[in-house]
Amino acid sequence: MSLPKILLDIPLPDFLLETLEPHCEVLSWSLLDEPESAALASVRGIYTYGHDEIGGELLDRLPNLLVVSNFGVGVDHIDVEACASRGIAVGNTPGAVDGVTADMTMALLLAAARNVVTGDRFARSPGFTRYDPSELPGLEVHGSTLGIIGMGRIGKEVARRARGFDMRILYHNRNRDLESEETLAVEYSEFESLLREAHFVSLNVPLTEETEGLIAEPELRMMREDSVLINAARGPVVDSAALHTALTEGWIAGAALDVTEPEPLPRDHPLLELTNLVLTPHTGSATLRSRLRMGEMARDNLVAGLEERPLPNQVHK
Repeated sequence: MSLPKILLDIPLPDFLLETLEPHCEVLSWSLLDEPESAALASVRGIYTYGHDEIGGELLDRLPNLLVVSNFGVGVDHIDVEACASRGIAVGNTPGAVDGVTADMTMALLLAAARNVVTGDRFARSPGFTRYDPSELPGLEVHGSTLGIIGMGRIGKEVARRARGFDMRILYHNRNRDLESEETLAVEYSEFESLLREAHFVSLNVPLTEETEGLIAEPELRMMREDSVLINAARGPVVDSAALHTALTEGWIAGAALDVTEPEPLPRDHPLLELTNLVLTPHTGSATLRSRLRMGEMARDNLVAGLEERPLPNQVHK
């Protein structure tokens, strides 16, 4: 019996491809470049690894599609409603990256606060010929106030790590989380109060209509001059132009971003010139163990959908 056929948007590393091969035949995304390809009618699943846009127009070209399996938690690149209206299941990988994304959030916070990137460059440069105590003063992390916007799974993991630095932890969420207040010693704060008070502001929200542009000029002007903004969520949550102005005019002390809008930034983007900005290339979940966990979950969702069973982790609109 032949295996069901799926489309893969970008090539998988071998250790992830091996999880799929017993269950399906992987077809190239380039099939979509052929306007009248008969092979599209045989496609039963999509595995989105590179997070290509999946909307109604694409779905209409795949009349026998059963499932879209996303490698990752965020599904803002998938029109879930369009899938649901066509009877196509959508799966993601919740929980697989909570710890590692929280690790990255703290790494970004520490790097920005203590000039790790700038210091590394200086330590390698011809200019570093003697120790000077006045060189590169940073911001203290321990005992400072951290504001977490979004007390979901990742936000809670960030709070657990911040407790190890004796930080006061404020949080803002659509709804108060009384359990977290008790177990994690976090304090609920109104959004504007958090921005005005926190030394470090961590964004840990999904990308939705409500969170797109959440941090723009008005919000950045509310923040402390000695504060740092950390974004390990989604790029469009922050207005890039407003952030550039805030960093160049000293509204805030610094920022650290694992995600940007657009992503990647154009190579001539003005943000790339700033020394008070730490950038990483969307590697918040990039560890081998987390990638394998995500791959196994994405495979399980895909196989369930191909067999027309409920997905272990199904996204509902």
